Formats: sequence, structure tokens, C-alpha cells
Amino acid sequence: MLFPTVQFAIFFPAVLAVSWLLMSRQAAWKVFIVVVSYAFYASASWKFCLLLGGVTLGNQLAARLIARTEDPRARKRIVTAAVALDLGALGVFKYYSFFAESVGASLDSVGLGLPLPLLTIALPIGISFFTFQAITYVVDTYRGEVEPSPLIDVAIYLSFFPHLVAGPIVRASEFLPQLEKPRDPNRVAVGSGIALIALGLVKKVVIADYLARSIVDPVFGVPEAYSAPDVWIAAYAYAAQIYCDFSGYTDMAIGLALLLGFVFPQNFRSPYRATGFRDFWRRWHMTLSRFLRDYLYIPLGGNRGGRAFVYRNLMLTMILGGLWHGAAWTFVLWGAFHGAMLATEHALGGRFKLPGWLRWAVTFHLVVLAWVLFRAQELSIAGDFFSQLVEPGAATLVTFPVLLAIAVAIGLQLMPTGLLARLQGWFEGLRPVPLGLAFGLVVVVVGATLSSQGVAPFIYFQF
Repeated sequence: MLFPTVQFAIFFPAVLAVSWLLMSRQAAWKVFIVVVSYAFYASASWKFCLLLGGVTLGNQLAARLIARTEDPRARKRIVTAAVALDLGALGVFKYYSFFAESVGASLDSVGLGLPLPLLTIALPIGISFFTFQAITYVVDTYRGEVEPSPLIDVAIYLSFFPHLVAGPIVRASEFLPQLEKPRDPNRVAVGSGIALIALGLVKKVVIADYLARSIVDPVFGVPEAYSAPDVWIAAYAYAAQIYCDFSGYTDMAIGLALLLGFVFPQNFRSPYRATGFRDFWRRWHMTLSRFLRDYLYIPLGGNRGGRAFVYRNLMLTMILGGLWHGAAWTFVLWGAFHGAMLATEHALGGRFKLPGWLRWAVTFHLVVLAWVLFRAQELSIAGDFFSQLVEPGAATLVTFPVLLAIAVAIGLQLMPTGLLARLQGWFEGLRPVPLGLAFGLVVVVVGATLSSQGVAPFIYFQF
């Protein structure tokens, strides 16, 4: 069930109305929100709910055992087992086929025809997100940062439908304390919630889906059929598309959560303003960045030790971060490229004082070119795409609306942050009637630009 669909437009207002009625009755509200969250997930497949329920029960059991165990070695074994089970579930459902095919190809290349059996395993939507959140729960319990919560609270935390299938990755310490007291419907940030939902709708439907249909999908589908002008614009268009698609989902998720009385962490902060790769990852998918930092990079050793260990940790973290996005060598190379850029920045250590505009231009174009690996279905397609960047010829897909959509998606990020904050504040400060009219106008505009094929799935649903 996608957010910008008629089904969700019926589902959410009904859920919101009942939620506001039950907010003062905490026990009833908790049962209700778990039921509707599982119903939301079951709309993709009811079988996925069994995995989600199993992850919830397993991590709750582990958290309880950790809290009751005093022996440090036993506590460590419990948290290790819990994390291993979470990653094992992720590995089986998401990576088994990838590794089986890779191992089989490697064995064939040396004359050992012993391929592993291939299994057709459906990938549960959002598994990467709720398994990572489960890991934060047991690890933070082990670290003493949170106490084990009631099972119903953990079930809400892992299944809460606004962020269930595509994040943001909300830590247990950020979400579970919000369940301790009933929310007050009179204190819900309605204006902020509706403003974010409207912004997310425009980003997703008006910009991201339009760019995908008009230039990104055709060029990435058959890059050798297009010359340099179309290919270069397709690269910029995909940079705009993936930002608007994913940040649009995040905006809607945060807005929906606000209407239900919950606050989620920020996930994007004008990433294409970055003047370096370290700065980029402080702005792009911020909840994943801090997860990789706190639960992978720092446990690996972080900045401790010599330069070689720091570079190793950066490369491992980003390669695994790339693999988290998808079971393909294109994602591995994408992560490796970002790891190499981070290691290079660390090695240079600010020795070269370049003008800010030049640091931005270099970072932005390297990020755009790296997105080609992220988008390409296969390495051969990425190779064809890069080769066409220097192929002379006429532009056949470049139109004014395409250029305008790219300029809006990327250009607005380069504007002074105070101006954007004032525009959002103006929308949020509208009274109910003008707010409703403004939101209705946004819906009309979104509907007018909607393709006859409907809303395309969010890019991060596959992760």
C-alpha cells in the first residue's frame, strides 16, 4: 500500500480518526496501532507478518535475558546471538541468491562445477529497516541505554506503519520513551504534519516519477541508444529522482507520524549542498549514516589505531553499507567508491585549502557519477552508460520540463536554509481552512501530473 494512492487515502484518515479517539486510552490505542500496522504490512503479503512477528518476539526475549543476566560474558553472548539471528534473517531473505550465484560463478571459473542450489525467496518489504531497528533495541539494551519495554511497545516500535517499509531508521531510545505517556490530540502538530505530507507528495509524484518516466528509465534501460547530452542529463536526473523519491517518502513518513503524535529524526538535510563526502553522509540518509557509525564503524575501531586501520574501517563500513542497499555488485562498488572517497578525505586531512564552490562542484559531480552504479541493473549497463558520456550526438529526451524538474530538485537545496524554513513555517502556520485549501491544491496538482500507470513504487522499497 503506497502512501500516494487512493487505498492509503482511505486507510489513513480512518486510522487517524480512531487513533485520536483512543489516545487517552493508552492500552486500547496500543492494541489498535499494532493491528492496523500489521494490516498495512499484510497488504503486501500476510506471510511477511510472520517474519516481522518472529523478529519482534526474538529480540524481546533477548532484551529481557540481557536485562536479567549479570555475567558480562553471558550478556555478550546473548546480544551476539540476537544480532546474528537478525542478520541471519536478513541474509537468507535478501542475500542468499546473490551469494549462491556468485559462489557458483567462482567455482565454474576454476573448473569446479559445484553451484549452490538456488532458491526462490520473496524479499519482505522493509526487512532491512526493521531488522536494523531490532538491532538497535537489543544492542542499546546491552549498552544500558534503554530498558526492556513491554512486548506491546516493542511490537509498535518495529511495526509502526509510517516508517515500517522504508525508514527512517528510528532508534529504540528515540521511539520507546514516546510510548510511556498517552499523546494529546490537542497537541498534535497538524500544520507541520500536513506540510511535510504535501512536500513529500510533490517530491515523489510531480518530480521523481516524472523524471523516471521521461528520461531516467529510458536511458538506463538502453544507454547505448543515446548520446552524451541525453546520458549526462539522465545522470543528473537520477540524482534528482532518488533524492526526491526517498526524501519524499521520509517527509511523508515524518508527517504521518506527527499527525499520530510521534516525532521521528530528520533523515535529509540538503545533501547536494555537501562540500565533501563526509559532509554528504552527514546530510544524506542521516539515520542510516549514524547507524553505520555507531553499530559498525566504531565497533570496528573507528578512528582508533593507525591510518591503515582507519582506512580499513571506512572501506568495510561503506562496502557493507552499499551491500545493505541491494544484493548486487553494483551496490558493492558504489559503497566501495564512497569508502575510498572518505578514506581519501581522511588522508588529505584538510591539507589543501580549496575554495568552497570548487569543493562543492567536485563532490556533487562525483556523487552524481557514483549514482550511475547505484541505478544500473548490472555492471555491464553501468559500463555502457559511462562510455556513452563521451559519445557525441543530439539530445532527444532533453526538454524544458525535464531541466526544470532537475533544477528545482537540486537548486532548492542550494538556497539559503533560512528561506526554506520560512516557507515551511508559513505553510505550517496556516489556520485550518486555508491549510486544508492549500493541501487540496497540492493534491490537485499531484493528481494532474500522475501517470496513467499510477504511482511507481518507492526506490527504497527494494531495500
